[in-house]
Amino acid sequence: MTTIEVIGTGCAKCHQLEKNVLETVKTLGLAAEVVKVSDIAEIMKRGIIFTPALMVDGELKVSGRVPSVKELSEMLAKGG
Repeated sequence: MTTIEVIGTGCAKCHQLEKNVLETVKTLGLAAEVVKVSDIAEIMKRGIIFTPALMVDGELKVSGRVPSVKELSEMLAKGG
């Protein structure tokens, strides 16, 4: 199962990223666990400077922007 982490403190862009990720996972029918990481200490521990950010199976994929559902679909369909 793929682990997808939506990283952000709760701003509007962070919520939009989470919404886009959930929509993408549902549309693609992925077996994925979507985890929201909002603790500042945890975000810093991961080395994230710009939020929102997206990690797939521990690998940083996006930072500082909200990818579209189309972009996320392409990214996640390739296995992350």
